[in-house]
Amino acid sequence: MNKIPILSTILGCFAFVQTAMPAEPTALPAYFNNAGRTDVLSGGVRMIEVQTPKGKFKVWTKRVGNNPKIKVLLLHGGPGTTHEYFEACDSFLTAAGIEYYYYDQLGSAYSDQPDEPSLWEVPRFVEELEQVRQALGLNHDNFYLLGHSWGGILAIEYSLKYQQNLKGLIVANMMSSIPAYNADAQKTLMPAMKPEVLAEILQLEKAKDYDSPRYMELLMKNYYVEHILRMPADQWPDPVNRAFARLNKKVYVPMQGPSEMGATGGCKLEKWDRSADLSKIKIPTLVIGARHDTMDPTHMKWMSTQFPNGRYLYCPNGSHMALYDDQQTWFTGLIKFLKD
Repeated sequence: MNKIPILSTILGCFAFVQTAMPAEPTALPAYFNNAGRTDVLSGGVRMIEVQTPKGKFKVWTKRVGNNPKIKVLLLHGGPGTTHEYFEACDSFLTAAGIEYYYYDQLGSAYSDQPDEPSLWEVPRFVEELEQVRQALGLNHDNFYLLGHSWGGILAIEYSLKYQQNLKGLIVANMMSSIPAYNADAQKTLMPAMKPEVLAEILQLEKAKDYDSPRYMELLMKNYYVEHILRMPADQWPDPVNRAFARLNKKVYVPMQGPSEMGATGGCKLEKWDRSADLSKIKIPTLVIGARHDTMDPTHMKWMSTQFPNGRYLYCPNGSHMALYDDQQTWFTGLIKFLKD
């Protein structure tokens, strides 16, 4: 058998294939262009060193995309959960060409978790956030701060001290007053529950039996699926389950308190109230409220009128996690604000 003609044919076909294959693009689309970025090796992840009164620690961040004009830093809730429940952003912000940053605050799972109770103070978190901003190179020409739940408290506090560094602010699903939140829980949320269920929950709280499986069972069936995320518990999205499963109670309980029915019990946030100071925040601000939220949507709408450049986004089908249970409304309104 003569192998030479066969080899020539194979080589000729290979040459044709090489010629027929489309040339590689000379440049990536701008959004995915990582030129000049120092975080390419790690897929956008950076461990940022922050200075605290108890020494230096590292916090986790991850960049997604590239947009010189719109860079959004995401502040998760808790305090003490993780960035993970923000992963829904991947379905919307990338398509809109918006650069955004995941960030686990100190004490959260992806960052260092020092056993230092004195670090869990609002002013210290503000200074940590400012160090993260500097490390990421965000400034008033491009920096938007989005705080959800506890992250909204942190975003308001940061803006009151450092708004000169911001282009815009988003306060999502967080009232400007914990006393007002506690009052609304007493007036609206608790009476909406079945009396016998509420009585059992309060009895467990009185006994400080917060770790009881029964406590969580009652809350999930009668409170969480009504006001935290309006989906059957077995259908909650994986990013939400992961974030909640990693909750650091050593951060959460001292600041928010052990009860899920309000921030009480002498916790550090119990008297937090910035309602009278919102007018000092002059930058464009979007407030996001939801009909079924633990945070009173009427109060949220009022907040938007207190910011000199405020705007209100209402999610009629949403709860505390409206970025999931009223997702189109939440993200459409957010993207419109960022692009305005």
